[in-house]
Amino acid sequence: MTKTQTEIQLEKLEISNEVIKAMRHMGFETLTPIQEKCIPYMMQGTDVIAVAPTGTGKTIAYGIPLLEYVNLNDDRVQEVILAPTRELAQQIAAEIKLLAKYIPAIRMAIIYGGQPIARQISALKRRPQILIATPGRLLDHMGRGNINLSNVHTLVLDEADEMLKMGFVADVSRIIEATNSSRELVMFSATTNQDVMTMSWKYQHSPVEVSVEAVGESKPDIKQYIIASGHGNKFDHLMYLLDSNQYSKSMVFCNTKFMTDNLTKRIKNLGFNAECLHGDMRQSARNAVMTDFRKGRFELLIATDVMARGIDVEDVDAVFNYDLPDKNEFYIHRIGRTGRAHKSGCSFSFVTGLNDEIRMGEILKYIDAKPTRLAFDEFGVLRYEENQEPFFDKY
Repeated sequence: MTKTQTEIQLEKLEISNEVIKAMRHMGFETLTPIQEKCIPYMMQGTDVIAVAPTGTGKTIAYGIPLLEYVNLNDDRVQEVILAPTRELAQQIAAEIKLLAKYIPAIRMAIIYGGQPIARQISALKRRPQILIATPGRLLDHMGRGNINLSNVHTLVLDEADEMLKMGFVADVSRIIEATNSSRELVMFSATTNQDVMTMSWKYQHSPVEVSVEAVGESKPDIKQYIIASGHGNKFDHLMYLLDSNQYSKSMVFCNTKFMTDNLTKRIKNLGFNAECLHGDMRQSARNAVMTDFRKGRFELLIATDVMARGIDVEDVDAVFNYDLPDKNEFYIHRIGRTGRAHKSGCSFSFVTGLNDEIRMGEILKYIDAKPTRLAFDEFGVLRYEENQEPFFDKY
C-alpha cells in the first residue's frame, strides 16, 4: 500500500503506528501548515502560542502529541484541553476519539455545564487520562475533589482568545495554577489579544509562536454576497433564496433569541423543515437539534451567535446573515460554518438601511474582502448590482 504524505511526515516525527493508521482512516493525505509547524514543537515539550483561524486543523495539531504523551499504565489525568463552549468541547472530543480509534486503552472524559453532574462523576470514576472541559464545570469538579490536575503533562487552551474574552481569565488562571509548573502549556488562538499575551507571559516558559493564515487548501472556499433589502421585505427576500432549491442544507443567523424563535415559526409555517438553536435551550434539546441537523433530518437551522463557533457540520451549502452580527469576528465565525472539508459554500448578508451599510463597511474592513453586491429589481428578481444580470442564471 502506497504511503500518503501524512504517513511519511508522521513517521519522521516518530509518531506511533496506531495514530498514523487513524489518520489514514480519517482520510488525511497531508498535514496542514498548523499541524506541520506545531506537532514537532509539542513533541519536544515546548510551550506554544499557535495563531490560526478556524478550519486549519488545529485539533489534530495538538491531538496527535497528546495521544503520544499518554502513559496507558497511569490512571491519573495527564492531558487537559480547555474550550470556551460545550459545543466546541463536544466537537474536540469527537475528533480526538477518531484519532484514538486504534488505541483502545485510552480513556477520555468530557466535562461541561448543562450536563448532569452525576453522569460526569461516573465518567471520572473510570479514571480518564485525557480530559476535555469548559472552565466553569472543571473548577466545579476540582472543588468537589473529583479531579486532580497535579499530574497533568500538557494543558491546551483551545480558542484561548475567545475563552479569555468571555470572562474566564480568573477561572483559567486557577486551572493553570492547579497544574505542575513544569507542565507544557499550549494556546491556540485566532488572534493574539492582550489577555492571551498576558497569560503567556505569566504562565508559559520560553514559548514558541507559530502562526498560519487561511490560504491555499486551508482557506475555505466561500463566495460572499451582500443583498440590499428593506426592513419590510427582508423576509420575502430570504424566502426567495430558500425557494431557489439551490441549497440542500443551510443556516440562518439572527442576533436575538426572540428573532430566532420568531423567524423559525414563520419559516416552518411556509412548509420548510427548520429548527432553531440558541443559548436559552436545554442542553439535551440543543444536542438533539444538532444531531438531527448533521444527519440531514431537516435542511434549515436558524441560530444565534452563541452557537456559531461550536457548530461543525461539513455539508452546509449556504449561510444567511438575516441580522448583521454585532461584532466583526462573529461574521467570520458565522460564514465559516460553510465551505468546510474542502467543499465550496456561500454566504448572504442582508443590508437594510444606513446603519447596516455602516456596520457592513466595518465588517468588510475587518476581513479585508469585497463581496459581490446583489439587489432585487422591481419585478422581484435577484440581480447582480454591477451588471443587472439575474443571479441564479449565473450561479
